Amino acid sequence: MKKVLCTVLAVVMAFVCFAGCSAPAAEGGNEAVGSAASGDTIKVGLLGPYTGDLAVYGLAVKNGATLYFDKVNAEGGINGKKIELISYDNKGDDAEAINAFNREVDEGITAFIGDVITSNTIAVAGEANAVNMPMITASATAEAVTVNPDDGSVYTNVFRTCFIDPFQGEKMAQYANEKLGYTRAAVIVQTGNDYAAGLNEAFKAKCEELGMTIVAEEGYAKGDKDFNAQLTNIKAADPEFIFCPNYYEDDGMIVKQARALGLTVPFLGGDGWDGVVKYASAEELEGTFYCSAYAPGSTDAVKAFEEAYTAAYGTDTLNMFAANAYDAAMVMCAALAKAEETGEAPASDAYKQAVIDAIKTEGASVVGITSEAGYTFDANNNPIKDAVIMTITNGEAVYKETF
Repeated sequence: MKKVLCTVLAVVMAFVCFAGCSAPAAEGGNEAVGSAASGDTIKVGLLGPYTGDLAVYGLAVKNGATLYFDKVNAEGGINGKKIELISYDNKGDDAEAINAFNREVDEGITAFIGDVITSNTIAVAGEANAVNMPMITASATAEAVTVNPDDGSVYTNVFRTCFIDPFQGEKMAQYANEKLGYTRAAVIVQTGNDYAAGLNEAFKAKCEELGMTIVAEEGYAKGDKDFNAQLTNIKAADPEFIFCPNYYEDDGMIVKQARALGLTVPFLGGDGWDGVVKYASAEELEGTFYCSAYAPGSTDAVKAFEEAYTAAYGTDTLNMFAANAYDAAMVMCAALAKAEETGEAPASDAYKQAVIDAIKTEGASVVGITSEAGYTFDANNNPIKDAVIMTITNGEAVYKETF
C-alpha cells in the first residue's frame, strides 16, 4: 500500500495553485473548491460551525481538510478526478446540521468530512448511516457518534480521527494519579453537553478504579457566565485539582473566576481546552494540563504541516482540530483512490461502499500528522492512537509528554 506523505513543498505549492480557485460562497454558505466539469470530480461534503462561538473548531476542521484536498488536486487529483468540496455553515445547530447534510447529499457528495462538535455530529450520523455515506469526523468525541445509542449497533460507515470521550476522561484520571500523585479531585461540568458528560463519566469511573476520591462535583448550564457559587463549594471541599471537561471559552472563564476566589490548585481537561489561552491570562492558566492528539512542532511532519497551514490560513485556527482534519482528509483520499480501482461511478451506492471498506484497509498506510503509525480502527471505528499531554506555560500550550 502506498504511503501518504505530507511535505512542506507539496502543500505550499497546492496552496499557491488553488488559493484563488475556490468559487464564491453561494447562498447558505456553500463553497465549491477545485470545480471541474461534471464527471471529472469527486464531491466531498464539509460541515461545521463557521460562525459563532464555536467557529474556532469549525474553521480549523474546514481549513485542515481543505489544505490536504488542495494538495491532492494540485498533484492531479484522484485517478484524474479533482476533489470538489461542498461546504456549509451549520452555525452549531443540530437542525441546521441535518438540513445542510441532506442538502449536500442532494448535491451528489460521495463522502463526508464532519461534523465538528459532538451534538451536531450525533445528529448527522444517523442521517449519514441511512444513506451509507462514508463519513469521517475529525473532532466529535462521543461514543454515540459511531454507535447507535438506541440499540448499540455500530454505524459501519462512520469513522473518526480523534479520540473518544471515555479515552480522554480515563487518561486524565490516570495522569493526575500516576504522574501528578493526586488522590482528591473536584469536577465542574456543563450539564446537558454530550462531550462534557462523556469525559466526566469516564473520569469518575477511572477515579473509583484507582482509589481516588471525588470531593465535589458541580454543574452549570449552557450560557452561564458566573461560576462563583460552584467554585466556592469546590474550594470548601479542598481538592488537590479540578477536572474541567468543557469547551475552551467556559474553561477560561472558570479558571479566571477560580483564581479570583483564591483557588490555586491545578486544572485538568480534555481536548476542548485547545484555544483556552485566549480566554484567561498566562498567570491564571499556568500549570494547567489537558489531553490532546497534537503536539505543535514535535516532528518534521508536524512542522511542515504548520508552515503550510500558516501560509494558507494564518495561526488563529492552527490547532489540534486542524491537524486531525488534515489526517481525516488523508484517510479519505486514500480510500477514494482505492475505490477508484473498482471502476464504479462516484456517489453510486457501490462506490460509497468501496470507500467505506477502503477506510479500514487503507488507513493503516496513512502517515498522519497526529498518528505517525497510521490509522487502524477498533470494532467501533475509533482510531487506535497515542495521546499527548499538553501544559500551559507562560501563556502558551506546550507539549509535556506522551502518555
